[in-house]
Amino acid sequence: MEGKKSTISVLMLPWLAHGHISPFLELATKLANRNLHIYMCSTPVNLNSVKKRVAGMYSRSIELVELHLPSFPDLPPHYHTTKGLPTHLISTLNKAFEMSTPFFFKILQTLNPDLVIYDFNLPWAADCASSVNIPAVQFLTFSAAVIALGIHMYDKPGEMFPFPEIYLHEYEMLIIKKALDQLPGKKFPFDEALRRSRDIILVKTCRDIEGKYMDYLSSLVSKKVVPVGALVQESIDQDGHEEITQWLDKKDKGSTVFVSFGSEYFLSKDKIHVVAQGLELSKVNFIWVIRFPQGERISTQDALPEGFLERVGERGMILEGWAPQAKILQHSSVGGFVSHCGWNSLMESMKFGVPIIAMPMQVDQPMNARLVEYIGIGMEAMRDENGNLQSEEIAKVIRKVVVDEIGEVVRKNARELSEKMNAKGDEEIDGVVEELVALCNNK
Repeated sequence: MEGKKSTISVLMLPWLAHGHISPFLELATKLANRNLHIYMCSTPVNLNSVKKRVAGMYSRSIELVELHLPSFPDLPPHYHTTKGLPTHLISTLNKAFEMSTPFFFKILQTLNPDLVIYDFNLPWAADCASSVNIPAVQFLTFSAAVIALGIHMYDKPGEMFPFPEIYLHEYEMLIIKKALDQLPGKKFPFDEALRRSRDIILVKTCRDIEGKYMDYLSSLVSKKVVPVGALVQESIDQDGHEEITQWLDKKDKGSTVFVSFGSEYFLSKDKIHVVAQGLELSKVNFIWVIRFPQGERISTQDALPEGFLERVGERGMILEGWAPQAKILQHSSVGGFVSHCGWNSLMESMKFGVPIIAMPMQVDQPMNARLVEYIGIGMEAMRDENGNLQSEEIAKVIRKVVVDEIGEVVRKNARELSEKMNAKGDEEIDGVVEELVALCNNK
């Protein structure tokens, strides 16, 4: 007979996007630090990108487990990730992921973990786990407000959301309705996976920021909502990137904005021009990460307005493809973050006390932007009635947040929230561990 395991083992299965794998991996390191053994399960192409992160001190406590997806002619293994994936193949990837259920089942039988932690759109993972008597818990990498609004709209159509500060403009609502209409069976993606979570739901948030939305979400789904905290990587690699650091060192304290729209959203040439004109008009220093879709051959110089780089001179730095975001946000010269309002980016900004110039682009980002304004740590650059970006508005909001006296309250709020979050440390994670251990002991 097998002896009782002294260490709880957890198998984690995130969605195949970097914006999901990253918080899952950060949660894995926090749990591993508290003596839980973690199996991080994903496709080989995704695991290759995180191998360095789990080398060294986590090489024994976090094991990478390959999940092989069935092959499709138009979905070779290097496309088993959303990074660089052509948009028209997203539904194919989702289908292939779901078709990997038998492989996932074999992994569960082989490893026999005590618990499975799965992502927002993977009800089949919870079904696999429950079929072999393994409790499964959902981990949501979105804000509690966004999830609560989505479920409210789905479960209570026509009824006002009880928190009017979180809303959508008409043009944003049309985009979301179009996306929902394209879902299989028009089912809300959170619903099935949420219902299968055993007793609790883990959410990447903090009670200080989203307490009332967590409580409302809990009442909607009849499960305890457990915050896991900001999950911002603590040990920032200080090696390399000297050119960026040296450039920032020459700027006055709080005088520079960092501009980034996430790792998987790409601005069109027209939008690049509008943002560029806004930065130029603001007369504020900026460091801007510009990304292009994989395989799109275009130089940054060609994408920007003619003469832009010459006109801004030493006031601006352009980076192509990738930047050490956390390292930049922690630099004393950075006084604002022009952000698409992806939840991971917002959590980093909050943790480091950098106020936000909100420019939401898609999915949950508009609701995140409203939350940022409501809690007073940023301002949104408003679009016109058709949803188009406006250069003058971008410039105005950058100056308000970073330079003008009117923005001092926002800057102060951002500093105070950062101090509060940092003072709490990992209190949330300790609570998460208690909940997970209790679940495993009661299965």
